[in-house]
Amino acid sequence: MATVDRTRTFMKDVKRVIIKVGTAVVTRHDGRLALGRLGALCEQVKELNALGYEVIIVTSGAVGVGKQRLKYRKLVISSFADLQKPQMELDGKACAAVGQSGLMALYDMLFTQLDVSSSQLLVTDNDFENPNFRERLRETVESLLDLKVVPIFNENDAISTRKAPYEDSSGIFWDNDSLAGLLAIELKADLLVLLSDVDGLYNGPPSEPQSKIIHTYIKEKHHNEITFGDKSRVGRGGMTAKVKAAFVASNSGTPVVITSGFASQSILRVLQGEKIGTLFHKDASLWEPSKDVSAREMAVSARECSRHLQNLSSDERKKILLDIADALEENEDLIKTENEADVAAAQDAGYEKSLIARLTLKPGKIASLAKSICTLAHMEDPINQILKRTEVAEDLVLEKTSCPLGVLLIVFESRPDALVQIASLAIRSGNGLLLKGGKEAMRSNTVLHKVITGAIPSNVGEKLIGLVTSRDEIADLLKLDDVIDLVIPRGSNKLVSQIKASTKIPVLGHADGICHVYIDKSADMNMAKRIVMDAKIDYPAACNAMETLLVHKDLIKAPGLEDLLLSLKTEGVTLYGGPVAQELLCIPKADSFHHEYSSMACTIEFVDDVQSAIDHIHRYGSGHTDCIVTTDDKVAETFLRQVDSAAVFYNASTRFSDGARFGLGAEVGISTGRIHARGPVGVEGLLTTRWIMRGSGQVVNGDKDIAYTHKNLPLQ
Repeated sequence: MATVDRTRTFMKDVKRVIIKVGTAVVTRHDGRLALGRLGALCEQVKELNALGYEVIIVTSGAVGVGKQRLKYRKLVISSFADLQKPQMELDGKACAAVGQSGLMALYDMLFTQLDVSSSQLLVTDNDFENPNFRERLRETVESLLDLKVVPIFNENDAISTRKAPYEDSSGIFWDNDSLAGLLAIELKADLLVLLSDVDGLYNGPPSEPQSKIIHTYIKEKHHNEITFGDKSRVGRGGMTAKVKAAFVASNSGTPVVITSGFASQSILRVLQGEKIGTLFHKDASLWEPSKDVSAREMAVSARECSRHLQNLSSDERKKILLDIADALEENEDLIKTENEADVAAAQDAGYEKSLIARLTLKPGKIASLAKSICTLAHMEDPINQILKRTEVAEDLVLEKTSCPLGVLLIVFESRPDALVQIASLAIRSGNGLLLKGGKEAMRSNTVLHKVITGAIPSNVGEKLIGLVTSRDEIADLLKLDDVIDLVIPRGSNKLVSQIKASTKIPVLGHADGICHVYIDKSADMNMAKRIVMDAKIDYPAACNAMETLLVHKDLIKAPGLEDLLLSLKTEGVTLYGGPVAQELLCIPKADSFHHEYSSMACTIEFVDDVQSAIDHIHRYGSGHTDCIVTTDDKVAETFLRQVDSAAVFYNASTRFSDGARFGLGAEVGISTGRIHARGPVGVEGLLTTRWIMRGSGQVVNGDKDIAYTHKNLPLQ
């Protein structure tokens, strides 16, 4: 439970769970059953059963299922003349009677496939007026749960005696949401999960970008800021009904979470203590005020400060960077102390040596970072550069200019020096910045952030660069596609893939760094040895390290190759082979060519020629950096033209694929995408363009009174 949000720590004591499945979750938009969602729900219930939870389901959907069946039946038995008549609405009770058996048959079939037993319990509002009924109900449910049987409740709409159940204010429950709340109290559930078609309760319409999910509902704080929409598209309830049920149940002692029934593994994630959905808890008002608004506030503040930064002159922006460089060197001892504390904690926690190496700020690192910031400061100002001037018509001039993207969100792991590089690039490019580093570097990141923001003048504002300290805030930030303009993840392929799958904001990065070195038959083997050794062992954890060595088949018996492989093994590199190399070299077979080791290991394979090498790279590579070693210029040019990667090298180590080594000053990451920026991303990759037109009163007026010239003008 180490990563559990503090408001969800009670989850570790939960045993009995009631799950309410709404009609919108059970059915698709066309009214038919959503078999995939139901199957996924049943799989989660099976896993909960196996983990020892007592699971009770309250389901809707019978009326919807029955309506579909009766509509089809009516169509089959109707004559053409009948179909021309106005169609009467189907009776809801008849639909419920027909649909209930079909709904339960589906649950039974799905659970049977998972070796789980289920049971049906139909109840009405009147039943609960009888104390004996309530007692018998509790006994039955206890017996079923002891047998590991899943009780499935539904209101028996077919025989309900209420004339207007949707509006009738009398009674004990009015829909399956309030039934679930009632059962949570009656059956003493430890948790009630209300599954909806949205992620939780929002402070506005969920479809509007400025609306924000409320992770913990506090009536005094949130009651007046919620605007409820229409009721469910197919059921009787909707969010209003869910909130009422949640409020009643939570006040009676059963915590409630409203969350999405569409999201993968949502129930399991709730029980693992993840901060998803909206929590209702009787003690919520006693908890410290949550930071629900901090993510948006940070992003908005960063944008406002970035606009102040853009209004400064080039020299003023340059001075900020020089002041930051000075501040880093002045506070080197403090930074070193905090970094040493992080390293010691990582060692005590048993982190891998490669992570500890990335975490450590080695001697001379601060001076090196300060020097790179000064280099960046003295580069030509990238903002407001005129890239193109065109005379559109007489006295009508159009300029294409460079400008900042806006607000950047950078999520990075392990390396505190990345914070310094990214912050300096953001300032040079005029962007606002939000940073989220790994927890293992928390103290280092905190002190570096404090030193850097302390050097930012008040007319810009220290909120230009925000440091995100909570893991929970990342999920909120990734939803702010109206405020954040670009996300750049720096870390493992797992991190990059997760972020790409979790946001609508454009993501710049690479999920894998599968870099190749191809040794052609004409290669100078001494040169090839230097390049391969550097590409693999200089920094094996880097994304630009060699992961696959391709060798021309004519070199199989070459002494130089034998010497190269021996040198790799001597340095501690484990070799894995493709189908050909495994047999010829008697080495273990590689599990996959599409594998990033990020360690002292690599794959080797023999290929027929340069074209075979190119085809192999296109099939298994990640489009990061690939290299050819050869003395044949014609072969080299074929490789350079055809390999479709962000960086392609000829007789040079893949380790050169780096922003600082490219002369960009620094980099925020490496992009393998094809839109906006590709390869190491420096200042230019953090800019976009805007058009500025200067006229003298011209109007279009159907293009009748204007003579277009479209003449290229010199840049000024």
